[in-house]
Amino acid sequence: MTEKASSVFRFPFSVENSARPSFGHRSSVIGHRSSALDRRRYAGSMVEPDHTESFASFRKSFSYGTRNDLNFKFFKSMSDDDAASFLQELLDRLGDAYDTGDIEPLIEAAYEAQVAAYAPPAGGPPPKFAYEDGPFTEVAIPIESARVGLLTTSGHFVARDDPEPFGEHNMSQDDAVRRIAESMKSTPVLSEIPSDIPTGDLRVRHGGYDIRSALRDPNVTLPIDRLREADADGRVGSLAPTFYSYPGATSHGRLRSELPGWLERIRAQDVDLMLLVPV
Repeated sequence: MTEKASSVFRFPFSVENSARPSFGHRSSVIGHRSSALDRRRYAGSMVEPDHTESFASFRKSFSYGTRNDLNFKFFKSMSDDDAASFLQELLDRLGDAYDTGDIEPLIEAAYEAQVAAYAPPAGGPPPKFAYEDGPFTEVAIPIESARVGLLTTSGHFVARDDPEPFGEHNMSQDDAVRRIAESMKSTPVLSEIPSDIPTGDLRVRHGGYDIRSALRDPNVTLPIDRLREADADGRVGSLAPTFYSYPGATSHGRLRSELPGWLERIRAQDVDLMLLVPV
């Protein structure tokens, strides 16, 4: 696998237009494989593919490239050898999943690969925005008596209060992904979210991560229902009337300039502690 990774990655037919197999049954996968082979035999065996692509280009194409997939954009940060090993491991676990139906090992493999890809190299310089320490303030009162606030970088906002990035009304998620480079240079907007808002009135848009899970359940990145449950059960004293969110894919320099005003707004909520949820 490693030798293939360092050479040229070839596609004998269009990946984008090929039928996708159902992973629920091994027979359907075999049928898919056979039909692909039949197409190749029909065209003539051992024919040269329509185009070639280096494995490095293949890796990088998942990060805002021709195969953009924000769940796998970490491919770009991997070496060819590491990416090849990951794909081999993923396919091996997929083979087991055909029979067991258990996809947890697949998720675990992807998670571990992502963590490894984003980890700073041993002995190398730390990431640009990494800090060895930070201010720490102990909670002065019991949590069950505390007023709790929430701040996330998930990109949530209230349906009737769209922050309208770049002045664009009702910007789509696809447009947010397409304009990620502009977002990374822009001034972030802090959205206010009433802590008692129905989750059906929430919207999410963020060019830096795959929002499908957040669309299915906002609590994945904005744990609003979990906090309301904690409040109802008496595990916290109360909730701040307003929670906050902004898309974390933004200019860190401009973010620093916005922080003083944000802190004033948060302090006005008279909270005892803030739950910070980075995405």
